[in-house]
Amino acid sequence: MDDPYSDESVGVGVAIPDQETEHQERQVPRYHVILWDSDDHTYEYVQRMLRELFGHTDVHCKKLAKDVDDNGRTVVLTTTQEHAELKRDQIHAYGRDDLEGSKGSMWASIEAAE
Repeated sequence: MDDPYSDESVGVGVAIPDQETEHQERQVPRYHVILWDSDDHTYEYVQRMLRELFGHTDVHCKKLAKDVDDNGRTVVLTTTQEHAELKRDQIHAYGRDDLEGSKGSMWASIEAAE
């Protein structure tokens, strides 16, 4: 009499992953946080903000401050969309410069990285 639960009478299947699928990684879209130039903010303000909000080194902060002044904009971070939105909002909420005439925080936006 055949045992219905024996290995011989029950087919056992083994799933073998497709080679292409196994090596494909899901790519999370990346976004740039763009800082826009402003004449209402000093280099010191920009550097302090970048150091406090992004943890950039002093050397990197100086480079980014010069870049935004020279080119009108600079990428301060490339990350996920949610994190980029948070960092943009933190720039907007950072507050005004001590410079006379400064009306508020700097402006930032996000854009999809290519």
